[in-house]
Amino acid sequence: MSKNIEQPYDFSTADFNAVYQGGELLENAGITRVPWDIGEPQPGVIEFERRGRIRGAVLDAGCGLGDNAVFLASRGYHVTAVDAASTAIEQARKRAGSADVEFAVADATSLAGFEGRFDTVLDSALFHTLDADGRRRYAAALHRATRPGAWLDMLCFAAVPGGMPEPLAVPEQTLRRILTEAGWRVTEVSRAVYWGVAEATREFLAKTGTRVEVDAQGRTQLPVWSVLAERA
Repeated sequence: MSKNIEQPYDFSTADFNAVYQGGELLENAGITRVPWDIGEPQPGVIEFERRGRIRGAVLDAGCGLGDNAVFLASRGYHVTAVDAASTAIEQARKRAGSADVEFAVADATSLAGFEGRFDTVLDSALFHTLDADGRRRYAAALHRATRPGAWLDMLCFAAVPGGMPEPLAVPEQTLRRILTEAGWRVTEVSRAVYWGVAEATREFLAKTGTRVEVDAQGRTQLPVWSVLAERA
């Protein structure tokens, strides 16, 4: 069941470069592998594309190792993929090979230099990694980086039974409030599944008392909000 974390984990101190290098994401959390590196695009991202929710110039915010960006590029979209972790971008470029993706190291809570560029934003599990102030700055930065009428497609850990613990998981009302205040009109919030690497988070989940579903391939089946929004 989703609940508040009893251990003093401060997610704002997460070292994403370290975990991409085989180090620890959070001190004493036991996460020394990239939990979201499933080696293929997330099913929720594939569903966004299937529903026709991708158009024009696309920003993949917090792209990680780039599998979602490469998938969208293979479908003919022009994709710019950014991440604050320089190691992630370095590895993503190598993994992408000849795929037509523009990779860049960038702070998604400011997106300086990207103003007014994008028609679609994809957020596959970035929003929930930020603290309260970071989430507000991020939502505002996305608004600045997009054109009028742009779409936002987001997968965000849901604060629901069977999910990740809070504050890593986000209540629906909090998500709606932050996006609305930043100038986004939320048009749909539904439940979806986010795949992760069970072995990478086994110790962390045990410490937090969180129980999640694991499939036959050793992947966690984590509940997320699938969010659709439009730039107001």
